[in-house]
Amino acid sequence: MEAPVKYAKSGEVHVAYRVFGDGEHDIVLIPGTISHVELLWEVPVYEYLIKRLTSFARVIVFDKPGQGLSDRVTQLTLEERISDVHAVMDAVGSQRANIYGWSEGGQMSIMFAATYPERTASLILYGTYASLRNEPWFLSEKLFSIFLKEIGTHWGEGVLPRLYAPSVAKDPAMVQWFAKIERAGASPGAILSFFRANYENDVGNILSAIQVPTLILHRAGDTLVPVATGRYLAEHIAGARYHELPGIDHHVLDQETMDNLADEIEEFITGAHHRPETDRVLATVMFTDVVRSTERVAALGDRRWRELLGNYRAVVRKELAAFRGKEVNTAGDGLLATFDGPARAIRCAIAAREKLRPLGLEIRSGLHTGECELIGDDIGGIAVHIAARIENAANPGEVMVSSTLKDLVAGSGIQFVDRGVQTLKGVPDEWRLFAVQ
Repeated sequence: MEAPVKYAKSGEVHVAYRVFGDGEHDIVLIPGTISHVELLWEVPVYEYLIKRLTSFARVIVFDKPGQGLSDRVTQLTLEERISDVHAVMDAVGSQRANIYGWSEGGQMSIMFAATYPERTASLILYGTYASLRNEPWFLSEKLFSIFLKEIGTHWGEGVLPRLYAPSVAKDPAMVQWFAKIERAGASPGAILSFFRANYENDVGNILSAIQVPTLILHRAGDTLVPVATGRYLAEHIAGARYHELPGIDHHVLDQETMDNLADEIEEFITGAHHRPETDRVLATVMFTDVVRSTERVAALGDRRWRELLGNYRAVVRKELAAFRGKEVNTAGDGLLATFDGPARAIRCAIAAREKLRPLGLEIRSGLHTGECELIGDDIGGIAVHIAARIENAANPGEVMVSSTLKDLVAGSGIQFVDRGVQTLKGVPDEWRLFAVQ
């Protein structure tokens, strides 16, 4: 997703943020336990949420200070936290935004809406609460200490899925992905301080002060945050709309639930919801990019690199035409294309690689065959994510494919080298990959 990381100043603290889309409505996403403005939004289901929301809104995401790419300082009071939201909105020129907070981000969202109603178009809460230790949760200090011990002992190992999303807790790829986010998002000490502060916070007494339109969403079987906490918020915020979703996971990691969330949010903000019209088709997806492009830019300079990049795209497009490939989009030195035949896709990648070598360019390619969603001129679906992750796993000069694609070209004469079973970040299950010989 094209959205550069920028920084807003909240006092003396630098707050990292990104802005996606340019819709007429502004939505500020206030994260829960952990945030990382790059890694978190590369998780396919969260990337999908951004795509859904940007169909009607400009979406603003940020890292809380002490986490992700923001300054690693400790800001624990709700007053400090809402100042960060204010600073980010000022930096992007948002006078009034829909504030969407989930889990631990809910208290912060409630405080912001009550303090700055003139900057809050609406308040949207998912899986959150007014207090951990008071009505209606009553989480005892003993149970909270057990929770903190689990977090402190296993932080950075992928502890969040086990506690927050039991349905995927045994998925190695998901655990590995969240382990990386945990390590990059915050240190163990910082996250424990964050939780201890949350345990002391209580916004129950200011719920009556909220005067903006409010939507509250909660999963009926949430195993971490009891559904009673969502119902309590709905009862104590005047005029709040309340909607329960099925499921037991606190984290939303399945596309169906994320679609339902996005539907409710879109209808609440715009008065209607219109899921993107999609057609599904079996296709071979190819990702390709230039190896060591950053080093080449530094060595050649911007003007010469633009010329070389233009030659690269011209060569690849010529081979796409020869092998009946369809260019979908380009981003930087990367290119995404689809084919209606897997063998042609492989031969196109090989031909492009050989034609680019005389130009001094080395590329790598990743290919996978699967069902894709056609959304206008774009494509989506898990097959696209798999192909992208395969391309990331390829060595310079390699054309890497999934076992699915390899099996479809039996009898073509194309030879492969087994690269073994690998875990693709953000993609369920393990995948056996093959390099074209």
